[in-house]
Amino acid sequence: MKRLFAGDQLDHYQIESEVASASMSSVFRAIDLRAGKQVAIKVPSPKAECDPVFFDRFHREAEICRKLNHDSVVKVFDDHRRSRLYLVEEWVEGRLLRTILSEQARLPFDRVVRLAMEICVALDYMHSQGVVHRDLKPENIIVDSSERVKIIDFGLASITGARRLTFGKLSQIMGSPDYISPEQVRGKRGDGRSDLYALGVILYEMLTGQPPFSGSNLLALMNARVDNDPTPPREINPEISPQLQAIVCRALARDPQDRYSSAAELAWDLSHQDQVACQLDPFSQAKAKKQGGDPIERFLQFVKRFPDAFFSGAIRAKPVVEPPRQSPSRQSPSPPDYPSSSLG
Repeated sequence: MKRLFAGDQLDHYQIESEVASASMSSVFRAIDLRAGKQVAIKVPSPKAECDPVFFDRFHREAEICRKLNHDSVVKVFDDHRRSRLYLVEEWVEGRLLRTILSEQARLPFDRVVRLAMEICVALDYMHSQGVVHRDLKPENIIVDSSERVKIIDFGLASITGARRLTFGKLSQIMGSPDYISPEQVRGKRGDGRSDLYALGVILYEMLTGQPPFSGSNLLALMNARVDNDPTPPREINPEISPQLQAIVCRALARDPQDRYSSAAELAWDLSHQDQVACQLDPFSQAKAKKQGGDPIERFLQFVKRFPDAFFSGAIRAKPVVEPPRQSPSRQSPSPPDYPSSSLG
């Protein structure tokens, strides 16, 4: 298929300009000549269009987007009568979160929390529909003039019950290196908690002005998140509250079981920071688990295994036994006082 340029017509869409381009696809702003409104058209590159796996994934992206119907998720318009493979999406007026971060590395705390809660709302809806984005990053988040967010680009998304589709290139299989979760690095498909990890990375970046991990190459960057914890955010920006740091570090836990179980739970902590427990070492709970378990968790597990012994009083503190007191009549006579001269 030929490459599209401004002024070209694709079916009943008039191409206005190219707004984004990558190795696998390009996005154009266009006019729907029938409806008279602006749309975004995502067109695969000629090379990608010939790839059977990419072809299947492109169709899956359309299927997933048609399944979702939420104000915080980009809408896809269905039309089976097309002359070639492409997606037609709603045109969203706004700016990419990446553009905002490139202009202002660290965002005000209230704005960080507000944007993160907006993203949580979108993720909570997507996960309730069985959809995992798997490539959440600032480049895939549009912020409009009212500070509402729109999640875009479901090219790597998965949906419950669908067979796994795999690309041949590492970066295409797993997503963006800066935002990928440790379990995805290990080759696992990932679930909703993988999206929450990516949101943790975005939170870290909005608060500190830098990603949590770095590396001299792709492999080093991947290994860093598998083997290490990031620098606590407050060591980079001391103005971050301990509660907000605790939220970020929990989202960035290497073990998915140590992260938030849902986007709704993360949003609740963001809106109730005064109730978030803080620790001197924000990663201490995960470290204790790795070294033999959290002491509190071990105690609760013990009580769960031996409830009868615990609640019957068989396990109690040893009572303090005082020596018996003698009655005054039976007290032993005091030894006589001897002059110091008689002792020697």
